[in-house]
Amino acid sequence: MIDQDPVCETEVVRATDTIELLEEFAVVSKRVVTTGSLSVRTVTETFDEEVAAHLSGTKAVVERVAIDRIVETIPQTRVEGDVTIVPVFEEVLVVERRIRLVEELHIRHETTSESVRLPVSVRRQRAVIERLPVGSPAITQPNEE
Repeated sequence: MIDQDPVCETEVVRATDTIELLEEFAVVSKRVVTTGSLSVRTVTETFDEEVAAHLSGTKAVVERVAIDRIVETIPQTRVEGDVTIVPVFEEVLVVERRIRLVEELHIRHETTSESVRLPVSVRRQRAVIERLPVGSPAITQPNEE
């Protein structure tokens, strides 16, 4: 008799037998992993800076011109070139009334200009970013003003 050793047995595959095949395939997936966090805050700095400006203006120069003359009618205010002339008068009582022109005010307009440098305070903000280690809670701080 032949020994029935299971290791040595040979099986014959028949056409009706099914051989199962295995197939492996890879599945790629993503997940969110927290590796740390950031703290961002703004800092406002104030510093002085000089600002240049060109200023211009007009000033009135008043010149008193003595006239001391008797006139028939009251003269009107008038403009001659860049000079405004304002008559100043008084009444003088004599046997008859006369108008005496006492003086005229000659007002000349002069334009002036100058360059000035004025100090002003200005503000600038900058962002401060700090990387926090894993597991640290994010610190929320109000922005500095």
